Amino acid sequence: MELGQFRLGMRTVKTGIAVAICILIFHYSGRGTPMIASLSAVFALREDVETTVKFGKSRILGNSIGALIAALFIFIQGQLGSSFLIELIGIPFCIMFIIIICDGINYNSGIIGAIATLLIIYFSIPNNETFIYALERVGDTFIGTFIAITINHLIRTPAHEEVKEIKADLKTLDEEKAELEELLNDTKPKNSKKNNLKLILEL
Repeated sequence: MELGQFRLGMRTVKTGIAVAICILIFHYSGRGTPMIASLSAVFALREDVETTVKFGKSRILGNSIGALIAALFIFIQGQLGSSFLIELIGIPFCIMFIIIICDGINYNSGIIGAIATLLIIYFSIPNNETFIYALERVGDTFIGTFIAITINHLIRTPAHEEVKEIKADLKTLDEEKAELEELLNDTKPKNSKKNNLKLILEL
């Protein structure tokens, strides 16, 4: 259904259904907040099952990296004692560590998801919870991804909508890739001597 430049496609409907199922499952199971599961479902749900599985695997890996580092930092913070100084130094260090790991394993597309998971888990963890809470959020990623795959398998997207959604996904991926490449280039050390020599030669 289209209204001017606004469009309600099948993928939009399926995304809403997937999030609703996540909320229902977590509400009646008493598992806690469905935030990570819902985000995983939204990210993973694509135009077809095959692409959903691909993006779902990517989301699981990114969330796992972010959650494990969050769990490790929460554990270390518990041993050292909670303080603002540890948080001030530790969280930025964890973010840089995630970027280094993802870049090292050639998984640049998962940097943003991993960092988002780290921040969501750390800043939303209840005071009476331990690092086990962070590990449980990895399981939430599997739940959300599984729901997205199931919804996409049961509700098929019309062929003409798939073409539009594939083009939109490719455009989004290109934009994210460009942003990540710019970020990584900014973090790489620059050869100042070489640059100075180049400037001298240009003069």
